[in-house]
Amino acid sequence: MLARYPINIRYPQGFRDGPTALRQLPILTPGKQQITLGDVAQVKVVSGPTMLKTENARPASWIYIDARDRDMVSVVRDLQTAINRSVTLKPGTSVAFSGQFELLEHANKKLKLMVPMTVMIIFILLYLAFRRVEEALLILMSLPFALVGGIWFLYWQGFHMSVATGTGFIALAGVAAEFGVVMLMYLRHAIEADPALQDPKTFSEERLDDALYHGAVLRVRPKAMTVAVIIAGLLPILWGTGAGSEVMSRIAAPMIGGMITAPLLSLFIIPAAYKLIALQRNKHHG
Repeated sequence: MLARYPINIRYPQGFRDGPTALRQLPILTPGKQQITLGDVAQVKVVSGPTMLKTENARPASWIYIDARDRDMVSVVRDLQTAINRSVTLKPGTSVAFSGQFELLEHANKKLKLMVPMTVMIIFILLYLAFRRVEEALLILMSLPFALVGGIWFLYWQGFHMSVATGTGFIALAGVAAEFGVVMLMYLRHAIEADPALQDPKTFSEERLDDALYHGAVLRVRPKAMTVAVIIAGLLPILWGTGAGSEVMSRIAAPMIGGMITAPLLSLFIIPAAYKLIALQRNKHHG
């Protein structure tokens, strides 16, 4: 049975305590002749890197950059423009940006694939729940407006777009969709509970307004409680300090801002839009 063990062999200190001693190190040639290291090499002390770094089997040198008051993507774009304009790279050399920028680019590539797939899955689930295309589209089209509060809150806090803020927006979109779905269900139940609205002959816009009003009012208190609990739970994360607080605060920020616009959207915009759908549907049946 063969085994391999790491063994380090070093000359005694007296043979390597300076350039002169190193030049006298004996070397045995293939012809069994003995020469010294100084006969075949120059031994001298020069300034150089403390260690040789490699990346993909190529020598590499790292330059660390901290961006302040700017997002990493715009900083890298400006650096790339400046390098292309004023730096001539020698053959065999290249410049690459890594770190947070590389992670953000990788995440964006994944999101370009995952977001459309997620939207399609959400639309299918909404259609299976409501059995009507226009109602499923109403929920989907309302999501961008619900995210406006998150965008404004990021601007107010001075945060830039990153993987963490993107995660917060995804979570906010889920909460906003839940708000819209529940509101739409209450509106449908309120309309279905009025027999006069089921017959095109007795259908009237006044009765429709009254049904939509009562359906929306039923959601005011539960929605206010939900928003208050979410904000109360996220504020300590936003104001927290310590390890990981910088990332967690950027996840919480979009959700806190969105908790202002998402409830307003579901309380005012969705009932108004659903009224137009109900009127168009009654006109079609009539």
